Amino acid sequence: MNQKKIQTPALITIFGAKGDLTRRKLIPALYNLFIDNHLPPIFAVYCIDFLETDEAVFKEELLAGVNEFSRNGLAKENEWKEFAAKLFYIQGDFQDAGTFLSLKNIANSFDKHNGGRSTRIFYFATAPRFIEIIAEGLYKNKICSRVSLDRIVIEKPFGTDLASAKKLNLFLSKRFAEKQVYRIDHYLGKETVQNIMAFRFANYVFEPLWNNQYIDHIQISVAEQVSVGKRGGYYDSSGALRDMVQNHLLQLLCIVAMDCPGAYQAELIRDAKTKVLNSVRCYTDKEIFKNVVRAQYVAGTINGKPVPGYREEEKVSPGSGTETMVAAKFFIDNKRWRGVPFFLTTGKSMTRQVSVIVVQFKDSPNKIFKNDIVPNRLTISIQPELEISLLFETKVPGMKMKLQAVDMDFMYQDAYSESLPEAYEALLMDILEGDPTLFMRADQVEAAWKVVMPILKTWEKYPLKQLHFYPAGSWGPEAALKLIKPYADKWFQLPRIERM
Repeated sequence: MNQKKIQTPALITIFGAKGDLTRRKLIPALYNLFIDNHLPPIFAVYCIDFLETDEAVFKEELLAGVNEFSRNGLAKENEWKEFAAKLFYIQGDFQDAGTFLSLKNIANSFDKHNGGRSTRIFYFATAPRFIEIIAEGLYKNKICSRVSLDRIVIEKPFGTDLASAKKLNLFLSKRFAEKQVYRIDHYLGKETVQNIMAFRFANYVFEPLWNNQYIDHIQISVAEQVSVGKRGGYYDSSGALRDMVQNHLLQLLCIVAMDCPGAYQAELIRDAKTKVLNSVRCYTDKEIFKNVVRAQYVAGTINGKPVPGYREEEKVSPGSGTETMVAAKFFIDNKRWRGVPFFLTTGKSMTRQVSVIVVQFKDSPNKIFKNDIVPNRLTISIQPELEISLLFETKVPGMKMKLQAVDMDFMYQDAYSESLPEAYEALLMDILEGDPTLFMRADQVEAAWKVVMPILKTWEKYPLKQLHFYPAGSWGPEAALKLIKPYADKWFQLPRIERM
């Protein structure tokens, strides 16, 4: 996060202000940026939603969200009062032209009052069906017309398949410059994810080994303990492949696998990521069933409490074939990675919440020791541990040459005393500064869809073929374990202290 304070006044508009995203993430992030003195001296946040509500009541709801979800804990009365004075609620229908006329008048008045053109941020915290409607309203009323100052922010899902993503990209490109469109993936704002580039490209000890000559395989796991809950209506038409793999996991793959860009510049970095996606091998139907496992959770137990199966969840079809877990083996067909499998997995209602990247190095060619040598393993824990550890062999103290694998750890809480910014804080700051480095470009989104489209099409042709099941509270079906063999005996999802 840039430490230089932004001076240009900022007008931030949130569409979908009554939703969970605003209450749980956006307002707590903006509040934290405010109290940490990162926001410009002059700013305002206009929150728009269809529902009619008293502004004072709305602010109380937002305060409750800050108190519950902010990393800084309970808001201080004087700080919240000062921040809340910058918050405003607008009751408006996104499909009503009057809503955008009101917003235009507000924006113009804000600029006039502050003696110059402000930066304008328009955050679409809405269902995907409103993206084109809101974008059209902004375009027709010329509210978001300054390429250098105005930005729109769009949450995932960005399309439901390749065709819809292309259609949406084309629609937006006719109304806004690509540099104005910020397609947000909050995973890319996480501190440990951002640290991967620094770890790789600033430490020469690792980068020369970052290729198929020294690396055996790579695992990327994002396990969620939560079930689909009340999102069954959305999730049943989406599934884990669309909801998590197409965006979060493939973005992590890009950061791990990309070549070093010529400079730390947004377009060069995004070029490198897109190049990775364009090199991912596409599978035939037969290869998909061999290299991709889909599964669905059934009733089980999590933390001692019974959990219903996916088909018993609210608004889920009783005979649904939607996958709640995916485990896949991908290959990147380029010089650096040819032959190295990338194992990606994600699922809901699993044993615990964990996001981890494991780089498994090849076995040592030096066979001079009698006992078995465990190959080196680099583990990057994104959550919850926020840790980077390297497994390596050492001699056990004593009279004989006996080896034992140990971990060398870097832990954020030990190295840094300050509180880490939340992902949305970092991303909102980048948006205000006009830095698109951590955001997906149009061609990158489409390249990611191209990776998963053959899988989606095959599953559509064979809706229930090889659909596996796993109890809620487990790590998934046996088929997911078989997928990684003979490269590994297990998925390294467990924290280090629990690994066998």
